[in-house]
Amino acid sequence: MSAINDVEVELSIILGATRLPVREILAMSRGAMIPLDCTQDDPSLVIVNGHTIARGHILVEEDRMSLEITEVIKRRR
Repeated sequence: MSAINDVEVELSIILGATRLPVREILAMSRGAMIPLDCTQDDPSLVIVNGHTIARGHILVEEDRMSLEITEVIKRRR
């Protein structure tokens, strides 16, 4: 077994973003809708340890969501 197999990384999938004043966040209740700066056709971003490494599209099948990677982003040196 390789020594790196147990190394943990932080992985995030970013669907979109928005900016809201604190007063709007505090006024939210269950079921509140938060508008994002994207459409359903925009790619989601895959972030690993703070670096964008890929783009993809969210897939929904019944009650499960997954991400299909459509582009791997090469790091600039």
